[in-house]
Amino acid sequence: MSITSQLEKKFGIKIETLNSVEMATYNKMLKAVQKAQIDQVTLKKYIVSMRESVERELIKEPEFKWIFIFRVFNRKQIMLKARLQNYLLWETFLVSPAKAKERLEEMIDGMLPKT
Repeated sequence: MSITSQLEKKFGIKIETLNSVEMATYNKMLKAVQKAQIDQVTLKKYIVSMRESVERELIKEPEFKWIFIFRVFNRKQIMLKARLQNYLLWETFLVSPAKAKERLEEMIDGMLPKT
């Protein structure tokens, strides 16, 4: 099983649905994985750049489309919102260890006697 099919299966990503910026970022990430040069910091950078790409595309997309006199929800915008929500969730998972470390340091500082 290839790396791409593993990623598609694990995260539910369909490569065909990525836009050009996301595809470029995905290819960079894939090359880094193949070279075994990916770590948490690199992964955060990739997720952030993909999230920003979706945000920019979402801003450009209208909320509704008009078909004759009917106003219809724009399916592309709905899909972009779902994709943005996924990237935000991934980013939160990557950030939470750092937040946990901060909280632990604050707790330890609170335990130390004040001089």
